[in-house]
Amino acid sequence: MHPALNIAIKAARRAGQIINRASLDVDLLKVTAKRQSDFVTEVDKAAEAAIIEVLREAYPNYGILAEESGATAGKQADYQWIIDPLDGTTNFIHGLPQYAVSIALAHNGQLVQAVVFDPERNELFTASKGRGAFLNERRIRVSKRTRLDEALIGTGFPYRCFDHVDTYLALFKELTQKTAGLRRPGAASLDLSWVACGRLDGFWEFGLSPWDMAAGALIITEAGGLVSDLAGESAYLESGNLVAGSPKIFSPLLQVVQSHRTPALSR
Repeated sequence: MHPALNIAIKAARRAGQIINRASLDVDLLKVTAKRQSDFVTEVDKAAEAAIIEVLREAYPNYGILAEESGATAGKQADYQWIIDPLDGTTNFIHGLPQYAVSIALAHNGQLVQAVVFDPERNELFTASKGRGAFLNERRIRVSKRTRLDEALIGTGFPYRCFDHVDTYLALFKELTQKTAGLRRPGAASLDLSWVACGRLDGFWEFGLSPWDMAAGALIITEAGGLVSDLAGESAYLESGNLVAGSPKIFSPLLQVVQSHRTPALSR
């Protein structure tokens, strides 16, 4: 296992301990709104601080992009950690057990290490570029389903920005009719990890942040799946728009998504 992946796992588990302890007393949490329907708790901040402490101790010169504290440059600017300390905060503060810690490492903009840790289920998804994807150290692969009408597809409803809500609802309507079902669990990093291990056959969402996608995207590709922006290219971290799936499901899913694409959703 790559040393950087080992450190990321250590950091994710440290954050998971903080999250699990706080989950016992969710009603006591201080919750503030960053903007409409976008919440942050003291747990997000404490988990992020714990992750950064572990990563900085091992790799003091790497850059960091974290949801709560933003971006910090490092002397080795070609390496950057991309961190979501608690993906699914809204679920967490409602006591809905669907949330995760997400940590990725990029080298010159290419994702090379990934960890998504579900502390509630104690499920650890990991991947290293070129080395495959794993769930609790067992190799995982995307599903073998070949037909969109048999596929279970994950998504994320618009909740912060509603500029594209009509496009999204039209797409949701079409895919409801053309698939075996749609699911919106509420933590994109886990949704992507579930595509990687075959629990979902595909996923799409608009308006994501890099820390929502980075780790899960590498885990999918290392599990044999495909990930792209709305143009079918690799600029999803920049655009925030993402389509993913097993090879046989990805193409028809992307075609349906592209049929609803507007100039404002070009990538």
